[in-house]
Amino acid sequence: MKTICLYFQVHQPWRLKTYRFFNMGKDHNYLDDLTNRAIMQKVARQCYLPMNALLLKLIKENKGKFRCSFSLTGTVVEQFKAYAPEVLNSFKALADTGCVEFLAETYSHSLASLASKDDFVEQVKLHTAMIKKEFGQKPTAFRNTELIYSDDIGAMVADMGFKVMLAEGAKHVLGWKSPDFVYTNAIDQKLRLLLRNYKLSDDIAFRFSNQSWNEYPLTADKYASWLEGETGEVINLFMDYETFGEHQKASTGILDFMKALPKAILKSGDMEFATVSETAEKHQPIAVLHCPHVMSWADEERDITAWLGNELQNEAFTKLYALKDKIKALKNKDFDYVWNFMQTSDHFYYMATKWLSDGDVHSYFNPYGSSYEAFINYMNVLSDFEIEVDKALAAKKSRKKVKTA
Repeated sequence: MKTICLYFQVHQPWRLKTYRFFNMGKDHNYLDDLTNRAIMQKVARQCYLPMNALLLKLIKENKGKFRCSFSLTGTVVEQFKAYAPEVLNSFKALADTGCVEFLAETYSHSLASLASKDDFVEQVKLHTAMIKKEFGQKPTAFRNTELIYSDDIGAMVADMGFKVMLAEGAKHVLGWKSPDFVYTNAIDQKLRLLLRNYKLSDDIAFRFSNQSWNEYPLTADKYASWLEGETGEVINLFMDYETFGEHQKASTGILDFMKALPKAILKSGDMEFATVSETAEKHQPIAVLHCPHVMSWADEERDITAWLGNELQNEAFTKLYALKDKIKALKNKDFDYVWNFMQTSDHFYYMATKWLSDGDVHSYFNPYGSSYEAFINYMNVLSDFEIEVDKALAAKKSRKKVKTA
């Protein structure tokens, strides 16, 4: 029996408002509330609500044989609560079916795994607590931001107690091997790895509505026949949830495709759906995956240069994480909140200067006209935040002196 593992990433960043040098010292509200609200309500209307309703229907129609997995970032859940509470309720309804697994990741969709283990662990703890509170599940599977993975990152994830982790089925890492099997981490072989079949995933995520594609139009029966023709044991289809109704509009037929897909896959009797954890449990690992260098699911290179590939990005990243000890010393929820949304990887992505093969999708919600504009805006906010952090620390020290006196 071949296992089909469907996983969806759900994320929206808190976008920063236009913040000029002259705002510094006067304005400490950094978020663009109007844009954040407008984008969330638009995506909720076009993607989250119709797709969640469809998945709930498919689970009921197929009597639990249709199963899938999600990870929802802390920032997107915060926006559900602020702007679209009905979306959060619809995800809770999916959780209640017992057929949907919610994975752990970094709370603010951050690059913490590239900064330090302590920051990484803290972000993951925040996220797992949120998933437990909102959906009643304690995650045992992990998905890092943008599928960022290496042997060392996998070992950190194993140390946190996770049993399985998602990664990209990158050619430069796999070589001749297939992504359609379960693998293990090279350092801690207790951690199982599910690797994204990027061709079959991208056939839906990127090529579905491309009329110049030689396989256009893609039907559920045609796609199911491709899955059946794969020689491996598992086929991991990982994609952004916004694919359905937002990147690929409803007018392309993407929702009708998803409506027909479970029946097309299940009718042969040779394929089944499973969640991430179920997939890892059902199949024994066939080999160790050696990945000494960091990879991701972004761009042709499948590396991290989309976020940390130029001087602008590296300067912003270094300056941000230089604040971590000060933030920790403050122990202040308001500063923690800003610290979290400033870590979101999207801010660094907006500063990219390379040509991105999937840039059309990633620039879809990009509020900036250029990478330099993104950098200046981010650094203005970060500079003001740093000044406020230093002021708060000085005030805290003076209060201590008064008490001891």
